[in-house]
Amino acid sequence: MTSMIDFIEKAVKNLNDYGFSVLVLILGILEFSFGLYKKKWSKNERWVDIACFTLPRLVVRPAVAYFGLKFLPLILPAFKNTFDWVPFFWGCIIIAIADDLTQYWYHRLHHEIPWLWRFHRTHHSANYMGMAMASRQNVIYTIFFSQTYLTTALVYLGLGIPAVIVKGIKGTITTLAHSSIPWDKPFYKYKILHPLAWVLERTISTPATHHAHHAATTDDGVGYYKGNFGNMFFLWDIIFGTALTSRQYPASYGISHYESDPWHAQLLWPIFKSPVKGSELAADGPMVRLDDPVTENALKSNQEESVHQLERNEQQLQPVAI
Repeated sequence: MTSMIDFIEKAVKNLNDYGFSVLVLILGILEFSFGLYKKKWSKNERWVDIACFTLPRLVVRPAVAYFGLKFLPLILPAFKNTFDWVPFFWGCIIIAIADDLTQYWYHRLHHEIPWLWRFHRTHHSANYMGMAMASRQNVIYTIFFSQTYLTTALVYLGLGIPAVIVKGIKGTITTLAHSSIPWDKPFYKYKILHPLAWVLERTISTPATHHAHHAATTDDGVGYYKGNFGNMFFLWDIIFGTALTSRQYPASYGISHYESDPWHAQLLWPIFKSPVKGSELAADGPMVRLDDPVTENALKSNQEESVHQLERNEQQLQPVAI
């Protein structure tokens, strides 16, 4: 029986590792094939995304899990596999809630507490969206991911297989939510799918809800970087009152005052500082820099002009009375 469980765990783990990697590769090919980055992926931004994508997966998270599973037997020797009696389904529920709820609050606090913002800023600096954004984070932010430690502890307590399954599902949902492929648009377009859309957008993160979190402005009723913090589950935003569902996509992304801080500063601040004057990552930079009002006004003006143009077009299309 034990050997069968080990076999299933190994098979699921391999499927999770390779399956998720293949999904990310396919999404990446699609995004570039259709030009969805719109030539915004400069050399510096490319290095930021690649470094943030590879380092956490190859070094940080494996190291935390490895040392955690070495450390826990020393302090909690009697608790190993304490929860191995928990049915698989309920194990997945426990892991999913514990993992994602802690990340919701970890993420939210980095937006609401000023001195934490700079550790999360890298995730919002790009003026584009894509699957690489899902892991675009400062290393310090990644090292202290609260859910990494909690999940490691639950694996030690006997929930290893559920943890592997949840990891794969969550990785897929968060990657699809950051992707520049608007896969949720059909749910909003076709009336027959509206009931499903209502449930979907209130349960998991979708491109529309999470792209709003990465918007450059909140003045248009679409962008909402002060909310929509959910990673796998958007449900947390519904419960805690931080949700905005407009079913639209922002006109622009990123930070209005961003001036391409070097990739190593974005990856390893405060170990490396940015040479960009006035940057939040600079040695003498502010803790939180307010958005550029000129950029905000320009964005708002462009959006208002687009609305007026649509109104003019509709008037021209109206039948003329004879």
